[in-house]
Amino acid sequence: MEGYTLVQLKPDAILAPFDCGDDDLNGFLANDAATYQKERFAVTHLLIFEAAEKTQIAGYFCLLTDKLVFDPSDKEQRIVWKTFNKQNKIHFNKHRKNYPSVKIGRLAIANVFAGQGLGRYLMGRIIYMINNIDNIGCRFITVDAYRSAFDFYLKNDFRFLSDDDEDDETRVMYFDIKRFAP
Repeated sequence: MEGYTLVQLKPDAILAPFDCGDDDLNGFLANDAATYQKERFAVTHLLIFEAAEKTQIAGYFCLLTDKLVFDPSDKEQRIVWKTFNKQNKIHFNKHRKNYPSVKIGRLAIANVFAGQGLGRYLMGRIIYMINNIDNIGCRFITVDAYRSAFDFYLKNDFRFLSDDDEDDETRVMYFDIKRFAP
């Protein structure tokens, strides 16, 4: 994408103003992203737009390790996970209680760049990055999606983990990375 560069946040970076219309997402980038990175809790990537003499943060995402957890003593969870394993063609699942994943901790596009396909672009970069991790196991991408973002994630082939949280403001969603693996 011409004019755009994806860079990893430097812990001592002074960030330009960013507004995606969500105080939580704006606040994370302004106040917490560098600390999370310094403490090795999450790594933030910035999509920078450069035109003429102006540089802007068009969007960002942060990634952290995660796992999907299954409690075999819970009857409802056993049903959910049996379906999950079948849908995702997971073999040898008899004793599996954890599924390795990477979580999208935050993903945002600045209001001035909304509607240009940058969210889909960033999702493609996330999938590419995770698919190319070849020295640790990672089967899924997870996200605790805001209700306002459900459609975005569904359009990007994420699924809801269960229906237990269908009335909540955020829902656990997942993407099976294996379909892109060799």
